[in-house]
Amino acid sequence: MLLIISDASVLIDIECGELTSAMFSLSWQFAVPDTLFDEELSERHGHLSRFGLVSKTMSGDLVAEAYGLHQKYMKPSINDMLALTLAKHEGCQLLTGDKALRDAAKELNVEVHGTIWLVEQMLKDEKITVDVARISFQRMKESGSRLPWIEVEKILNKE
Repeated sequence: MLLIISDASVLIDIECGELTSAMFSLSWQFAVPDTLFDEELSERHGHLSRFGLVSKTMSGDLVAEAYGLHQKYMKPSINDMLALTLAKHEGCQLLTGDKALRDAAKELNVEVHGTIWLVEQMLKDEKITVDVARISFQRMKESGSRLPWIEVEKILNKE
């Protein structure tokens, strides 16, 4: 099963769009660093673990590596750097909506995607319809998500 590491932003977008069940019905395993889960998700999104979100404990060496990367890439948060370090270590994709984190991931040769890509995968695997995606993106927009809305329209009009 393909492992995908996520930051908090994509998971929160998916929750706002009410696509949690559809996301976890994809044939992948989604994970986050345990510190990120504890600090950014557990209070309002702790139920994600019941859907299958895995909270991964990182070794001291990986945490140190993340802090080292944070010295080089200062814009992303330390929790974002933990997610990037975990994805790099696991050799898997990273999900994020944060531009600075995306840029750092690309520099480190970590494949990176975001919310729009994830919704596209749900459409491609027929987990949702275009109408459901349209409503979900509207919910994300109303909740303050900062997606590139022109790209969203292209996806919705392409399908």
